[in-house]
Amino acid sequence: MGLYERWLLPRLLDLAMRNKEATRYRKKMIPAARGRVLEIGAGSGLNLPFYDAGVARLYAVDPSAALLGMARRKRAPGAFPVEFLERAAEEIPLETRTIDTVVTTWTLCTVPDALRALREARRVLRPGGALLFVEHGLAPDPRVERWQRRLNPYWRRFAGGCNLDRRIDRLVREAGFEILDLETEYAKGPRPFTYTYCGRARPA
Repeated sequence: MGLYERWLLPRLLDLAMRNKEATRYRKKMIPAARGRVLEIGAGSGLNLPFYDAGVARLYAVDPSAALLGMARRKRAPGAFPVEFLERAAEEIPLETRTIDTVVTTWTLCTVPDALRALREARRVLRPGGALLFVEHGLAPDPRVERWQRRLNPYWRRFAGGCNLDRRIDRLVREAGFEILDLETEYAKGPRPFTYTYCGRARPA
């Protein structure tokens, strides 16, 4: 891992994801998390301020030590404990059916094997548990999609493995979830980068 990936990229990601649009989605989705919560791709901890008293415990998983170091310096509201786990999303170190809510925000674009990560999320969820997700991905408009396909190889190298062209709703269903609510839209910004899937699902 070079200097860019180890030191500069985590700080760029933290800065980029502080934007108003991301904050709008966080305010909308994160307070719905309840009970024992697993956040996959916790990054620098930007979701932490939006969890409320309905959370009993939070497991924050991310493969980046640098990003988790930033997250540890942020404070979550309330008295619930937070456990930071430096692990890949494809290998979640939690027992089966022990989690009430799984949260992913702008994560599935970067996970090398997103389908495997979602299957791990399904494994750890209790019956009746919820997957809350806010992700960007493949747009429905052919012109935008062509630009996403064209830009993706270059963007992936620059942005730490982030993919522009993943069909998030299809991945969620293929992993064994039933989607209960789904809103899709272009967030503010260049369209190839901002087509957003915001939803809630449960194990099928």
